[in-house]
Amino acid sequence: MLNVEPNIASPDEFYEELIELHRGLSDEQSTLVNAKLILLLANHIGDMNVLRAAMAAAREGQDASSTSAAVGS
Repeated sequence: MLNVEPNIASPDEFYEELIELHRGLSDEQSTLVNAKLILLLANHIGDMNVLRAAMAAAREGQDASSTSAAVGS
C-alpha cells in the first residue's frame, strides 16, 4: 500500500539536499539524475503494486489537455 501521508523525519533537510543534488547541473544532467534517483528508489521499494500506485498518483491531473495548455502558456 502506498503511503501518501508525511513520512520524512526532516522534510526541509530532504528538500535542501534534493535541491543541492541538482546544483550546477544542466537541464539534461538534472533530468538524468532524477531518472536515476527514481529507479534507485523504485528498486528499493520493490513492490510492483506500490510502484503502480505511486505512478498513478504522480500522473494524476496530468492529462494531455492540461500538459498542452501549460506548454502553450
